[in-house]
Amino acid sequence: MNAGKLIIASILAIATSITVAKQQEPVTAPLPRDSVYQLSAKLTDSAGHPLAWQDLRGRPRVVTMFYTSCRYVCPLIVDSLRAVERGLSDSQRGRIGFVLISMDPDRDTIQALAKVQSERRLDPSRWLFMRPEPADLRSLAGVLGVRYRALADGEFNHTTMLVLLDTDGRVLARNDRIGGAGDAEFLGAVRAALDGN
Repeated sequence: MNAGKLIIASILAIATSITVAKQQEPVTAPLPRDSVYQLSAKLTDSAGHPLAWQDLRGRPRVVTMFYTSCRYVCPLIVDSLRAVERGLSDSQRGRIGFVLISMDPDRDTIQALAKVQSERRLDPSRWLFMRPEPADLRSLAGVLGVRYRALADGEFNHTTMLVLLDTDGRVLARNDRIGGAGDAEFLGAVRAALDGN
């Protein structure tokens, strides 16, 4: 190999290594000001892994709040999320995340969350069941627009809200209609968010 070809080969090798290194770098860009991930909060998933709220950054997600002992509205919330999932193509399903955050972290143990996830057969690669630290609960509900009130019998009065977040945690759409076949407009927003990535 002559000197010219050797130099070109060396330059190409260096350029390739720089490109590969850049692809492996974690997301370090600052969060947008309107990102819900600006909130500092700690959560634990149904496998017992501790996570920071900001750790959810990186893929579009549909986020909601629920509690495992709820017998009426919360199962419908899960059904609504499943309707969104069914409305996506296989490729889109691989790029979305569904996050259910407990509004009852005192009783919703890791085991209780894991039981619901297992019984509903929800793929843990896409579905996260999480309990926040009790001190972070009200702040998380606030950024998601969920109102709740604990009742004397251990139940909760609460609003139903599905919130679509982009990869950086900006709110793209909200849906407070649950049950049935799902909301076509909200599903359209989810598809658009995924097709834009």
